[in-house]
Amino acid sequence: MRRFGFVGIVLVVLALVVGGVAYAEPAPENPPGDLTGQTGAHINRIEQLSPTRSAVFVDSPAMRREVQVQVLHPASSAGSRPSFYLLDGVSAGSESGYSESTWTQKTDIEAFFADKNVNVVLPVGGTGSFYTNWKNDDPNLGVNKWESFLAEELPALIDSAFSGNGTNVVGGVSMGALGAANLITHHPKLYTGLASYSGCLDNSESSSQDSVRLTVASKAGDATNMWGPASDPDWQKHDPSTNAETLRGKTIYVSSGTGAPGEYDNIFTPGGLQTAIEGGPLEALANTCTQLFEARLGELSIPAVFAYRNVGTHSWPYWQDALHDSWPTVKTALGM
Repeated sequence: MRRFGFVGIVLVVLALVVGGVAYAEPAPENPPGDLTGQTGAHINRIEQLSPTRSAVFVDSPAMRREVQVQVLHPASSAGSRPSFYLLDGVSAGSESGYSESTWTQKTDIEAFFADKNVNVVLPVGGTGSFYTNWKNDDPNLGVNKWESFLAEELPALIDSAFSGNGTNVVGGVSMGALGAANLITHHPKLYTGLASYSGCLDNSESSSQDSVRLTVASKAGDATNMWGPASDPDWQKHDPSTNAETLRGKTIYVSSGTGAPGEYDNIFTPGGLQTAIEGGPLEALANTCTQLFEARLGELSIPAVFAYRNVGTHSWPYWQDALHDSWPTVKTALGM
């Protein structure tokens, strides 16, 4: 990101153009224990959407509203298990009216995890929020205290309702990748690993800050309400590259493509051409960010798995492949 300047901002502007039936009764696969955490957050209800997916509605003091998360889990009781918190991109399920995560809309994630003894926790919503604590409420994006919700309120509730064993990994795609990296650098005792898919984990330069601002603005928000003006130390606080020392000892997976059209980009169709034009520049941006972050971890001698694809736009088919590819690393981080 240090090298982008105006060109990088233009690429982001181009790319930002892209960017189930519930049963009536709560039905977690195991009877929940105490559904009220020490923070005062509590589960209002759990609706089973399928044998391996449940919607959890949490009354969150931090967010000052009810927040839905969906949990992928084994179809039957399989003892205690770890949890993989997986964050969304900038749209954050808005295409579905916030009825589910984009992960379950656009990938095979539910089928992929159906035979695995792990809870996959998918927040619903968070459009343009970077899953962080905002300084001020935003006139358009409202109250955003996602870090408090995800790291302080939610884990004990998930462990209680879905037999969690206290081991957690956090990951995210695009916007959610930066959110995930900030969560683990701020709460290193909570998470054992990080998975980043086509994210930018460098937030140190003015060009990268402009990219963040443009991302928030693409959803009608104001990033000054998030981390303040450019001079505010909150920007450095939310820079995983600056805070990378806290990743020592963690299991890390980071992936990106190059932006060049690949097997899922049929440029001879209107939709494929649009994806290539809009998603290509943003993936190229993520690729450069990934290289910079790899260099930063190299300076600190912090090991990590970096997976580069020779092709691929900023789009969901490639993130489904990256999720599959990351599983051996994530599985290790989960202690499985």
